[in-house]
Amino acid sequence: MTAVDRLAGRESELAAIDDFLTGVRSGTGRALALRGEPGAGKTALLLRAAERAAPARVLRATGAEPESQMAFAALHQLLRPVSGLVDALPEAQREAVRGALGLAAPPGGQDRFLVSAGVLSLLAEAAVPDGLVCVVDDFQWVDRASADALLFAARRLGADGVGLLFAARDTAEARHALKDVPGLTVAGLAAADAARVLAARSAVPPVPDVAALVAAATGGNPLALRETAGLLTPEQLTGRAPLPDPLPVGDGIGAVYGEQIARLPADTRLVLLVAALEGLGDLRLVLRAAARLGAAADALESAEAAGLLDVEPTGIRFRHPLIRSAVHAGANAADRRAVHRALAAESEEAGDTGRRARHRAEAALGPDEDIAAELAAAADLDRARGGYADAARTLVRAADLTPDRRTRSRRLKDAAVAAWLGGRPGQARSSLAAAREAAGDGGPSADITQLGGRFELHSGDAAEALRTFLAAAEQAAEQTAEQTAEAILPILADAAEAASYVGDTDAAVLIGRRAEALPDPGDPADAFLRDVLIGTGALQGGDSRGGARRLRRALDAVPDDGFDAVHLLWAAAAASLLGEGDAAARFGARAGRVARVSGMVGTLPVVLESTATAERMNSAFALSAALSEEGLALARETGIANSAAAHLANLAVCAAVRGDETDARAYAHEALAIAIPHRLGLRVGVASYALGLLDLGLGRFEQAHERLTALTTAGPGAGHPAAVWGSTADRVEAAVGAGDLDAARAAVGFLERWSANATSPRSQALLARCRALVAADGAAPDLLRQSLDLLATDSAAAYDRARTALLLGERLRRERRVGEARPHLRHAAEAFGRLGAVPWERRALGELRAAGEAGDRAEPAALATLTSQELRIARLVAEGLPNRDVAARLFLSTRTVEYHLYKVYPKLGVTSRTELARLLTQPPT
Repeated sequence: MTAVDRLAGRESELAAIDDFLTGVRSGTGRALALRGEPGAGKTALLLRAAERAAPARVLRATGAEPESQMAFAALHQLLRPVSGLVDALPEAQREAVRGALGLAAPPGGQDRFLVSAGVLSLLAEAAVPDGLVCVVDDFQWVDRASADALLFAARRLGADGVGLLFAARDTAEARHALKDVPGLTVAGLAAADAARVLAARSAVPPVPDVAALVAAATGGNPLALRETAGLLTPEQLTGRAPLPDPLPVGDGIGAVYGEQIARLPADTRLVLLVAALEGLGDLRLVLRAAARLGAAADALESAEAAGLLDVEPTGIRFRHPLIRSAVHAGANAADRRAVHRALAAESEEAGDTGRRARHRAEAALGPDEDIAAELAAAADLDRARGGYADAARTLVRAADLTPDRRTRSRRLKDAAVAAWLGGRPGQARSSLAAAREAAGDGGPSADITQLGGRFELHSGDAAEALRTFLAAAEQAAEQTAEQTAEAILPILADAAEAASYVGDTDAAVLIGRRAEALPDPGDPADAFLRDVLIGTGALQGGDSRGGARRLRRALDAVPDDGFDAVHLLWAAAAASLLGEGDAAARFGARAGRVARVSGMVGTLPVVLESTATAERMNSAFALSAALSEEGLALARETGIANSAAAHLANLAVCAAVRGDETDARAYAHEALAIAIPHRLGLRVGVASYALGLLDLGLGRFEQAHERLTALTTAGPGAGHPAAVWGSTADRVEAAVGAGDLDAARAAVGFLERWSANATSPRSQALLARCRALVAADGAAPDLLRQSLDLLATDSAAAYDRARTALLLGERLRRERRVGEARPHLRHAAEAFGRLGAVPWERRALGELRAAGEAGDRAEPAALATLTSQELRIARLVAEGLPNRDVAARLFLSTRTVEYHLYKVYPKLGVTSRTELARLLTQPPT
């Protein structure tokens, strides 16, 4: 086949590929997906890209239908030439990639994102020094674990000099999988170009009319043109004889291959079928399996001579994927089963138990527990390596072959878990529904019911999740011989989490009582969790003193080290219930650090909800927004819609502080669009609070008063305890500004009751500030000064301190004590300027001018000049982490971290990591 034949008419596609390669060679990360029908010429374009990639290194892989359910099969093919670079990766990523590629025993139960992050790091290492181009053909048949890892990398390519070039059939599934990758459609050739291809492959040059007819009939498909040219006689090409009707186009191309295959000797057809079903292209394995079935050793020669495949010492490759499809379609079911049995036997001798199990399953005629158990064991290995999506499909097949209903139900439940962890929520729900149905008359087990609640809590109706968890707790109590805390407490904790999302205090009380009825657990973490549930229920049931005492006992038991992220989130929740926002923020930030180190990244979107909120409460609005952007991206990748709503709501609050009305409204409305139908009272409350805070900052007191009051009285999410408490200080200020002093006093009374058990200085300062707003003029300044004194040593309370200073300055100016007012107003304006709180800065400067001082806008803090990515990197570097560990925690390559630091240092005016750490640890005052 000539270059003209292969690439005629592809000038625009070649130009796009050249641009792609130029970017890679210049050190930029690129991804590009070629999409088109079979025979459109995608493979030819990939080959040309590989030829022109120099001096960049090229890695290749091709998806194979028989391997499409074998976790990491394509990744192993792609990365095998650079596997020696794995030692350069961070430890957790190194072990994950080794396990995925079969270079070492998998760590076991690892998060799929950890493998993906390791793949990204390995690609960046392989790109040194001249760049790297990864060419992946037939992406529609790449196993899901490999596809997930490669697409994860494609979304995060930075200054790595890595290019990912995919080719896939233009199907709905492929378009969905590659939706985040820039695409290039490889369509049919124009008429003139189609005529050139036809002429290059015909026995005689076709006359123009014939060329036009063939081009139109084939749609300009290059493969169809070439195959048609070989079938037409000189008489037909010159118009002296009619063209065949119909032409062998579309499905007819496969029929042409089928006819070629049918004319081959029986032994050749048999060995072709073995090669088609084997999938690896392993020449020795194919020949041994074929020999086991009685085929002659030279049976491949006829197929090779016919141009259907290429045989090399290292393997077999079909000339076109349609040939493999035609081989498969032309064989009867009995022959296919016989070949699978032979391949299973050869896989067993080679020690490949996973392939043996899959071939045995394809050869099965009906349920067979022995084969089903073997498939389930293969799925366990995939799960241990992080290939959850592929494990899920294997487990579904295992369930199909399982005779016993309860065992089938359990395997379908395991498939649901694997699909969820693999980022396939729709498949997870389908498998769980099948597990319930398979359970039979005895009904589903408590863990199946609980799992349904988890799915609902993450991406569905939180109120329904709560109902499901309570039912699961009842089932567990009935199905467990001994009412142990270990069996029931996790379900009650899930129910409490759902209740907190909804804001259902009655359910919280019920859960607390059930937890109290359980025996004392022996594990300290379980004992802590039981105390939190009991304390929460008591507090929300009206036993303020008893509930606070139990929550305080729980928090006193939190160790300095050793708790996982989930338990630290419960600690943050307990601190919030006590009215201690600063303590809640500390626990939330700790949870984020622990989650990143643990490697269980699938939980990170939920953990980052609290971490982002913690940073917002600690005046780090830019970092809070950066964390929510990260959490939002991960939530969308994992299908956790309810976590996405939380991050959108937090982004709305951060935008409101900045006075960015467009972003605040857009984020809030997107959050509400998820939260309202899912009955996520807390998310509804936070998003609504963002809009009220926006009005307050812009001086629209009546609108702010109306919005913030609605959080307590009406509408979806109204009355959620956390949302009501978190908005109280702003509600007091809005009510005072709107002239509704009765509402302001009522809100202060609520805060006094909520904070009755709080002991932290920040909680007391907040209460003093709110009391000042409704106090007589003479008492107000002293209360505001008291609030400032309480915050004097709290380096993370810059925003609250500035809000209080502004109120004090305003009060003093109204009392004509302008000399006393100016320092407070000046401090507030400068602090708001550094924090990027534009409307609040504007208000403080207006007050300062009214006090007789011409204040200028402060320079934003240096950190405000950083992008979200730069800020996340800078914060971790400031904590003392080396670049490699920063990369591991943020799922970036080390080179990308280095690239961003190269820009961070001059932006911040620092020259060393020590100076960076000093800058980032300074109080934001």
